[in-house]
Amino acid sequence: MVRDVDESYPVGITGEEVAEYVTKAKAEGYSDLIGEDDILITGDTVVILDNQILEKPANNDEAVSMLKRLSGRSHIVASGIAVSTLENGEINTICEVDTCEVHFEELSDKMIRHYIEIYKPFDKAGSYGVQDLIGYVGVKEIKGSFYTVMGLPVHILHRMLESL
Repeated sequence: MVRDVDESYPVGITGEEVAEYVTKAKAEGYSDLIGEDDILITGDTVVILDNQILEKPANNDEAVSMLKRLSGRSHIVASGIAVSTLENGEINTICEVDTCEVHFEELSDKMIRHYIEIYKPFDKAGSYGVQDLIGYVGVKEIKGSFYTVMGLPVHILHRMLESL
């Protein structure tokens, strides 16, 4: 089930704090569905360049602009992950954020246009998915977990689930 969850965040929080805030908001947005034996997993990913968050692009022009800004540079990806359970009638949510640094190759205008036309990255923070064409040819190096860049830091999720 997909719900519209408000992904806006308070003015004044930045970077990792945004990933944590929105991850928790998503957990709250689905909390009414949790039963006694259920586990709810939510997450959010933000792309940070020059201390600015690159949101999901609203249109083609924004996607082009973001990818041009990322081209040939390094940026930070922060992915939040939350696990919620119902314990004695109370919802318990634990949340963690993982970060990594991503280095992009120079991206040609032709590559950027092709990528946007074919992959339509309008649902992706920073206008790209590391698991598709940009990841294959544009990502030069990742310092941290590939899965964090993808949006699901599975090594953290595993630890969180083990703690249950």
